[in-house]
Amino acid sequence: MKFSLATLATLCCVAPGTQAFAPAPRSSALQQFTINHNAVVGVTQHADNRKTILRSSAADEALYQRRPRPEYVPGKISDPDYVRIFDTTLRDGEQSPGATLTSTEKLEIARMLAKLGVDIIEAGFPVASPDDFNAVKQIADVVGNEVFDDGYVPVICGLSRANPKDIQVAWDAVKGAKLPRVHTFIATSPIHMETKLKKTPDEVVEIAVNAVKFAKSLGCNDIEFSPEDAGRSETEFLYRIL
Repeated sequence: MKFSLATLATLCCVAPGTQAFAPAPRSSALQQFTINHNAVVGVTQHADNRKTILRSSAADEALYQRRPRPEYVPGKISDPDYVRIFDTTLRDGEQSPGATLTSTEKLEIARMLAKLGVDIIEAGFPVASPDDFNAVKQIADVVGNEVFDDGYVPVICGLSRANPKDIQVAWDAVKGAKLPRVHTFIATSPIHMETKLKKTPDEVVEIAVNAVKFAKSLGCNDIEFSPEDAGRSETEFLYRIL
């Protein structure tokens, strides 16, 4: 399931004494939510006239006390009840019509996502343009090195197609983060392989394997692979390529 910053902001509130974000009661209404460079403020008016106030400042005022989370190990979660949040607001979300963001806006949103406690931030598609590369690199260098008091720091991820150029550019953009990740993908449905890639299934598997190997050779130890158009892909082929 994918979440955007705006969705999380409107669904969640913080009450005194709570350990983490919790859904706001159905009887409450979000009165205000503003984001700027210095603060995040949200005020929820409850049915019994109580108010829940969410506030942070540049002085790193505590929003809430995070619940302990398992140590981040790529591809593994030691706690079976823990769900990692992979947020695509800055990459997939920006593809929505009219959602173009500046580098400054992306950095600001990334900082808010980190305050929400998002585990992985997919910061962009670095090879798409010099601006996108610079935005992803800035997020990796800044947000990817801002460690919270509880030791949390988000993974900063860059998307790339399954070819050496894309992967190299993605790695150059994110490698400054404490926890960098490269996310590479290739189409796996018959219609995409035949008409878009013009490749056989065997060739697609070879490309995917070589892409992961190349990312590993660059020094990246956190590599994510995704099969594009998996919903129309054959189950047996998905199992094989994964």
